[in-house]
Amino acid sequence: MAALVLSGSVAAAQQAGNPCAGDIKTLCAGIQPGEGRIKACIKSHLTALSPSCEDRLLTVAVTGKVCKTDVTNLCAGIVPGTGGIRACIKSHMAEVSDPCRDAMSQAAAGKKILGRGDL
Repeated sequence: MAALVLSGSVAAAQQAGNPCAGDIKTLCAGIQPGEGRIKACIKSHLTALSPSCEDRLLTVAVTGKVCKTDVTNLCAGIVPGTGGIRACIKSHMAEVSDPCRDAMSQAAAGKKILGRGDL
């Protein structure tokens, strides 16, 4: 497993199932969890995330219902199943809709994984 090769908190975070935990620690240091603050921080840093965290968000964007319109609008004509849609969304990260950005930042914040309330 590649996660075991990584160092320190990143490896621990990936083993815990949230590849974005290291990004949260780095990009959102000092931000208190609660009232959507972590989610808002991640949302403001969507283009500065690590490859493993970004990969998780792209999965949410490509498979999530809330991002379907973005995929249709931004990536029309791209054949699914070749990785092209992921690459397309990655190149248009700054242009995705607010609801899609919310869904991605919620996934990054690990809300479901951590079982915590509104991060």
